[in-house]
Formats: sequence, C-alpha cells, structure tokens
Amino acid sequence: MKIAVDVMGGDHGCGVVIDGTIQALEKCQHIERVQIIGDKTKINHSLDRIRNIDPRLEIIHASEVLSMEDKPVEGLRKKKDCSLSIAMDLVKTGKSDAIISPGNTGGVVAAAAIKLRTLTGIDRPGIAAVLPSKHNNFILLDAGANVDGKPKHLMHYAIMGDIYAREVLGIKDPKIGLMSVGTEESKGNELTQETFHLCKGLELNFVGNIEGHDLFSDEIDVVVTNGFVGNILLKSCEQLAGVLMGWLKDELNSGLMSKFGAVLSQKAFQSLKKRINPDNVGGAPLLGVNGTVTIAHGSASSHAISNAICNTVEAVDHNINKLIIDAVANANDKLRADANN
Repeated sequence: MKIAVDVMGGDHGCGVVIDGTIQALEKCQHIERVQIIGDKTKINHSLDRIRNIDPRLEIIHASEVLSMEDKPVEGLRKKKDCSLSIAMDLVKTGKSDAIISPGNTGGVVAAAAIKLRTLTGIDRPGIAAVLPSKHNNFILLDAGANVDGKPKHLMHYAIMGDIYAREVLGIKDPKIGLMSVGTEESKGNELTQETFHLCKGLELNFVGNIEGHDLFSDEIDVVVTNGFVGNILLKSCEQLAGVLMGWLKDELNSGLMSKFGAVLSQKAFQSLKKRINPDNVGGAPLLGVNGTVTIAHGSASSHAISNAICNTVEAVDHNINKLIIDAVANANDKLRADANN
C-alpha cells in the first residue's frame, strides 16, 4: 500500500506533518511506501533532525502550495505544480492508493472531483466528520463538501456513512438519522421530507428524523444532512468544546477550594479532554470519489496526522469504495424501478 501525503498545506509547516507521517509508519508496518509531497528543501530541513529515517519514506518535490487564501478551482488551474495537485495525480494514476492533506478543504474537494471524479452512481461526494459521543464516535455527513444537496445526494450520504461506520469504525449495525427540525416524518422542508422517504426504503437501520439534541446521545451513529447545515454543526461543536474547556479551567482556578477540587478530579478532567480531542480521529474522509481521500485539519498536530493516515489505511484495507459502488447501484436501481411503477 502506498500513501501520498501533502505536507505543505497545514498551518504549522511541513515538519509537523512529517512527524505525524513517521509516527504512522511506526504503527502501520504494512504500509509499503509513504510519498511526502512538498518543497524538497523544507522537507530535507525537517528531516535533518531525525536520526533514523524510515526507508519507506519517499520525497516528491513540488514548487508551489495551494494556500488557504487561494480560490480552489482557480488556484489549482494556476498552480499546476502545487503539492496538493501532484499528490492527487499520484492517486489518479495509480501510483498511490490514497491521499492525506491538511490543506485548503475546498481545494482538496475540488482537486478530487476534477482529477479523480466521483464513483459510479454518485453525483456529489461528502465529507464524513467523525465526532465523539458519550461512549462511541458518530459520523456527520456531509460536513461541508457541498453546501446544497438534493434528496438523492443525501440518500447516498446515508449509504456511504453506513459503510464507513461498519468498515472503519467497527459499528455492527449503524443507526442512521436524518437531521431535521422534528422527529415526525412530516417535519422539515422539502429536502428532508423527500430524503426521509428515500432513506426509509433502503436496507439500512434508518431511525428517521433526529434533532440537534440527539447528536451526542449515543443513539445515532450516522447523521445525514446537507453540507451547509453540516458545516455549521461541525464548526459550532468544535468551538463549543474548546470554549467549555476554557471556562472549566477558569472556574477551577478561581479559588482555593476550586483548585483543591481540581486536583482531586484531575484524572477525570484528563479523561474528558482526551475524549473530545479531535486529534484522536485526525481527519475526515471525503467519501464518494474514485480514490481514498482524507482531509486533515489545517491546525492538525503530528498525532492527528498519524491517526488520519492510520484511518486512511483502514479504509483502503476494507475496500470501502467497492462496497459503496455496489450499495449505491442497488439503491439507484430501486429508485428507477419505483419511478417506473
């Protein structure tokens, strides 16, 4: 297995991404090669501080970087030698089995759509963000690949989310919920009502509509919504988690008794911090494209990059794209049959 890593797109420079890549190589011994793509001078400078460089590491030079300020499609057209474009080409030509990038999210989605295309039967790819609930993790799909969506697209998100939850997260019979403004079938807008009807006809564990307060209840494994709502939910949850931890820290330092209580509860607080740490997942897969693509956060730590690579390896090992193609084909055939009846 070969993995391409765009090391230039992150907020903290290529060194952090390279450190995470090396950590992943130590954990995933069956990786044949990791191709790190970026400015060769900067990469070599980062590698100078490492004593024993894994021989499975291959450097591929890229003279340009798609920055966060670049408009995705325009930037890819102008910067043909950017690290993201070269890494995506490696997957397109079969020289790599997957790509991980902490760069411009819009750029990753655009590059994947243009160079890899979507899987047979799928019109729109979706970002599957993995978030923590009380005891497990759940998937939010789409988390921002497409701001708009049709009922058929959301139906495909339900299918792809089910497969990813089973194959990568190890959830035996994932519970699929459709984000709406009420649990009744009649609630919501035209998009959610029609999506409800389509999902109800799938051979999935579809539990119906869910609301915002159901997100972290351990009752839902896959949350289906369009990218506009999904991205707002994702960023709100990320920000709230950070703010609450900050408030809690302020309160625990507010007085002598609070500090004493904090010492007694230190283990519990450390456990909570670890549980909600997004680095545990590392990245979000872009599902529905003809390749395995993982989008890491721009501020990802080396630990996050390592986990993103390991989860990507898991997705490749389980051949989830083949499973998605077969499941979507069955669903599309059923739609056509229903339309003809």
